[in-house]
Amino acid sequence: MTGNIVIGQSGGPTSVINSSAAGVYKAAKAAGVGKVYGMIYGIQGFLDDKLLDLDEYLADDEGIELMKRTPAAFLGSCRFKLPPFAGNEDLYEKIFLRMEQYDISYMFYIGGNDSMDTVKMLSDYANRNNKKQKFIGVPKTIDNDLPITDHCPGYGSAAKYIATSVREIIRDNAVYGDYRTSILIVEIMGRNAGWLTAASALCKDESCEGVDLIYLPEVDFDIESFLKKVKALARVKKSIVIAVSEGIHFDDGTFVCEMEDHGNEGVDVFGHKQLSGCGVHLAAIIQKRLPYKARAVELSTLQRAAAHMASLTDINEAFMAGEAAFHAAEKGLSGKMVVFTRTDNPYTCGTDVSDIHNIANTEKKVPLEWIGEDGCSVTEEYLAYARPLILGELTPIFENGLPKHLIRK
Repeated sequence: MTGNIVIGQSGGPTSVINSSAAGVYKAAKAAGVGKVYGMIYGIQGFLDDKLLDLDEYLADDEGIELMKRTPAAFLGSCRFKLPPFAGNEDLYEKIFLRMEQYDISYMFYIGGNDSMDTVKMLSDYANRNNKKQKFIGVPKTIDNDLPITDHCPGYGSAAKYIATSVREIIRDNAVYGDYRTSILIVEIMGRNAGWLTAASALCKDESCEGVDLIYLPEVDFDIESFLKKVKALARVKKSIVIAVSEGIHFDDGTFVCEMEDHGNEGVDVFGHKQLSGCGVHLAAIIQKRLPYKARAVELSTLQRAAAHMASLTDINEAFMAGEAAFHAAEKGLSGKMVVFTRTDNPYTCGTDVSDIHNIANTEKKVPLEWIGEDGCSVTEEYLAYARPLILGELTPIFENGLPKHLIRK
């Protein structure tokens, strides 16, 4: 490979997104690449000439190991949607001029559905205009909703955190025993795909009875059926914990969180509604319609930021995805994303690449056959799929009693 490379991070972070960046860097330096630049704040920052030399941070193993343990996007992120080519040629030309300015031959973009659209748009523009620069996507999303790949870097760690937190919530909710009925609703991220909420089922084992009900957006939500199930549970047990995806909706498509004004009328740059509050709304309905007290807790950004609870499997696979992205570039590929392949018994994970046009702006949902016939549970097939992804731990590097992170100067 001739020339330098640049790495960008985009969209919502994960606790292992930095491991992918470290994987690209280490593979590139081993291959003799001169400069490995990082975009500060993704493609938006790249347009504004915000770059750094990753040698300043990752030139030794200590920096790489610290990078693996650092949550969120070390380089900074963005939610910037590239416009259509027509009428916006100046913006695209600015990106390619920036690459020429730094002698960058390859761009590696780490992100989810919308970020892969950036890879698609740039690689298509390069093809149409005879540009020599090339583009590779590296998967990243706690939502686990990218198609073709078996799973996504970031999901295993988020699933591990959710299962751990829900197990702790179940213990806390049961402290009053038979003396008080306590209903707790845990709201978990997931707009259209319920992979994260499904992970709440992983908490069940000999030491934990598990959650009582699990509601995913893949199945239309029915309030009367929900209340009937809660009432039936309350007749036989005092502590009830329910996991719900933030994106659960009624059969007409209305989100449960839209039934009350929680300030969610806004949308992001990609047109996605801002979702939050379905747990609070459902707890209020229980208290209004049933003779029980109920409350809600929202895990929110903790699901993607909890590097102290990261899965070692996830960290290693995220690093492997970064390395595989660079090796794809060594072969001269462009307009591709790294995907994971899988074998079971025992579980192993490999890599391949897929055309970005088959991935960008497409969501993979939880298979309906992995959702219980009651519509509020998951099957053993899901559990067998997810369990290997949460295995292992990487001990944080502690300083003054707290995990140490790699921070940009």
